[in-house]
Amino acid sequence: MEPLLERKKLSQTVPLVVVTSTAVAVAGSFVFGISVGYSSPAQTGIMLDLGLSLAEYSLFGSILTIGAMLGAIVSGTITEKVGRRYAMSIADVFCIVGWLSIVFSKNYWHLDVGRFLVGCGIGLFSYVVPVYISEITPKNLRGSFATVNQLMICCGASLAYLLGTFLSWRALAILGVAPCLFQLLGLFLIPESPRWLSKLGHYQEFEVALQKLRGVDVDIFEEAEEIKEFTKKLVHQKEASLIDLFKKEYVHAVTVGVGLMVLQQFGGVNAICFYASEIFVSAGFSSGNSGMIAMVIVQVPMTTLGVLLMDKAGRRPLLLVSAAGTCLGCFLVGLSFLSQAYQWAKDLNIILALAGILVYTGSFSLGMGGIPWVIMSEIFPINMKGSAGSLVTLVSWLGSWIVSYTFNFLLLWSSVGTFFLFASICGFTVLFVARLVPETKGRTLEEIQASMSSL
Repeated sequence: MEPLLERKKLSQTVPLVVVTSTAVAVAGSFVFGISVGYSSPAQTGIMLDLGLSLAEYSLFGSILTIGAMLGAIVSGTITEKVGRRYAMSIADVFCIVGWLSIVFSKNYWHLDVGRFLVGCGIGLFSYVVPVYISEITPKNLRGSFATVNQLMICCGASLAYLLGTFLSWRALAILGVAPCLFQLLGLFLIPESPRWLSKLGHYQEFEVALQKLRGVDVDIFEEAEEIKEFTKKLVHQKEASLIDLFKKEYVHAVTVGVGLMVLQQFGGVNAICFYASEIFVSAGFSSGNSGMIAMVIVQVPMTTLGVLLMDKAGRRPLLLVSAAGTCLGCFLVGLSFLSQAYQWAKDLNIILALAGILVYTGSFSLGMGGIPWVIMSEIFPINMKGSAGSLVTLVSWLGSWIVSYTFNFLLLWSSVGTFFLFASICGFTVLFVARLVPETKGRTLEEIQASMSSL
């Protein structure tokens, strides 16, 4: 009886290898955050030093998304062909070359090439990091560890915004190189994904990697057999193409993965993040800086809370609360513009705008920011992970670009209507999650994937 209790106790601890491997992987998420947060504080310095027009700087800002879409298209294929660790190292090389091109740029051409290369790198990171983390962590910790991906994105963006207030744009670009170098060195120390090794039939390496990740004194026999049995079943099937994703056995997983990404982006997150300062000013604030600082203060703690609750409350409850909160936040911002248009009580529009954006930011950070990526990494069997993962990541970045590009035009059409539209999409997200999204807490990847297909 005692050995059994001891084994159970050991299995509930978190091996240092899992913590170290996750820390190395989310260095890529940190680069992601810095890249997204870089363009706002760097704008004035770059335009003055290189003599860029507003149109030229707008191209510099938006070309990151174009590169990310290209990185997303090939992310699944690269990750499945060379493995999770090598995919991260390829993303690091793209980002390092891109950031250095920005640091030493003398004209807008070098600047845009650098930004595009960084985009390619983070497009690859956005897929491979959550997939790697979900494949190495025990089922009872997988959600919390995978959500650290979103936490580090928030931290990276917040750090870029804060340091950008006193660092030059070239010095801030050097900051983007540091986590890439850290990850490149760390990749030599962490194991490859056991599930990817099992898929290739490298069973000896698979068992060594799994044993390292679970701890030397933990019995991995049952977990190893389940992974091998499931991957052997899939080995006899060809890699799923984009057309194959619409077969009956895959349609539920694809609907959930793509649907969550579409709703995440079209719920207005990038509109609020990229243009929060402008929204505050439009709503009546004298400056957007105070509101932006309030957003940063709310964002990181709420993302941390999501990490802590992920494997306790579950994915679905957090998603439902998060989507409902973003719906309320957009509705309040819409009311603020309505208040301004009809000249209701004095300063009511300012209070509603601040409350709405903070409610939206906090709610999004709690669940809708990170959980779609967690679920994406959990629901796709390994034979369709490449094509499905590429599709889902591409949809996310394409949605990001569409919302970012059209937002100013939507505001010209109707500020009130724009945010009520976002609120409606967030409200539909609640129904989508309640009807279609499975609870994946406490289940192995093999259990989740088998339940969503007819394999």
